Amino acid sequence: MKNGKNHAPHRAADKRVELGRHIVADPEICHGKPTFKGTRIMVWQVLDDVADGRSWDFVCNTRWGGRIPLAAVAEAVRLAEEAWLGANDGSARRPLKRISEMAVA
Repeated sequence: MKNGKNHAPHRAADKRVELGRHIVADPEICHGKPTFKGTRIMVWQVLDDVADGRSWDFVCNTRWGGRIPLAAVAEAVRLAEEAWLGANDGSARRPLKRISEMAVA
């Protein structure tokens, strides 16, 4: 910042990106981390809740006070799955090995 003006060039990445019906990444909200539309609830927070074994109903209605619908949690899980496994590529899906199988391998 010089003379009270930001001289950084604006890039296309500095725009709001609709990641789904319920999820958006906006550089003006939570530093561009994916959030649920109309909130500052970050997707990673909800995914952590799900990973910790909390029910989707609890996550939506108790933890976050009804501010995100069940469909938004489903969308977050689906987008995380696509990011992890690759969109439209079922070849990465393999059954998990049991701990006993991993010890033998």
